[in-house]
Amino acid sequence: MIHKLSDVQSKTIGANTNIWQFCVVLPNAVIGENCNICANVFIENDVIIGNNVTIKCGVQVWDGIKIEDNCFIGPNVTFTNDLFPRSKEYPLEFEKTLIKEGASIGANSTILAGITIGKNAMIGAGSVVTKNVPDNELWYGNPAKLIRKIQHNKMC
Repeated sequence: MIHKLSDVQSKTIGANTNIWQFCVVLPNAVIGENCNICANVFIENDVIIGNNVTIKCGVQVWDGIKIEDNCFIGPNVTFTNDLFPRSKEYPLEFEKTLIKEGASIGANSTILAGITIGKNAMIGAGSVVTKNVPDNELWYGNPAKLIRKIQHNKMC
């Protein structure tokens, strides 16, 4: 289902994916099956989103970001793709950010360009992630730091 008040230019959207109102999806974006893209989400061209991904309201997914299967991106999560942004000056290539399978990012977190968030990792709400997060870890704070190891769907 693509809401009639969205501007979805991509033809590469999997079955059973919902894209709600006021979203913009540029032509080269790839979105998997059974995703839920909530209202007011912007998805740029060089973006890959896996299957069973939830992206809550107010998120912008910029060029160079890949979100693997079964991830949760909370409301107003902020991704970046340029470590030295300047108006009207563009890098030859944007940084690559990878959100691995099963990761969850809490509301209002900021993910700096070029970061990898590991498989089944969790980022607490409001965190600022400035370095790679290993698999199966909970990180929180500004800057985000390791709080504890986690097992899939279970705290240790």
